Amino acid sequence: MATRPFIPYEDRRLHTAAEPVTAITETVRMIWDDMIETMEAMPGVGLAAPQIGIMMRLAVVDASEKRGQAVRMANPEVIHASVQMRKHDEASPNLPGVWATIERPRAVTVRFLNDQGAVEERDFVGLWATSVQHQIDHLNGKTYLDHLSPLRRKMLVQKSKKGSGQKGSR
Repeated sequence: MATRPFIPYEDRRLHTAAEPVTAITETVRMIWDDMIETMEAMPGVGLAAPQIGIMMRLAVVDASEKRGQAVRMANPEVIHASVQMRKHDEASPNLPGVWATIERPRAVTVRFLNDQGAVEERDFVGLWATSVQHQIDHLNGKTYLDHLSPLRRKMLVQKSKKGSGQKGSR
């Protein structure tokens, strides 16, 4: 297992939909292992493969208090979302030093391929639901900033660049 580096927000891969996973292979399992180690090193409650430059529809989520409860998902999709909404402060290691309050459905039912290669449907509530939706956005080439107005998005990107010492857009 290895901790992988995060690609920067400007990287085209973060804004491109990832490719579906056709089978759960040993390579996929190794990527999931690296993703979990990388997520724990952040520390964070979820990670999508495009965040580390891997253009596969893979995500891991662990919003447990004890940790070590990571759910490994390939090709996750929301098949049901609650009408009740929940606000949560979201951030991303791909855009360090900034965050925004995003409103998403409080609970979702997600269908995905699990680590055994079986189709699974699972309900996620609260922070788990927020994190799963955040990761699915990444798999679809979107970030939490896409839920904001263009002006707010631009302000946060500029603030992150100033804080990380990066110069203007590339």
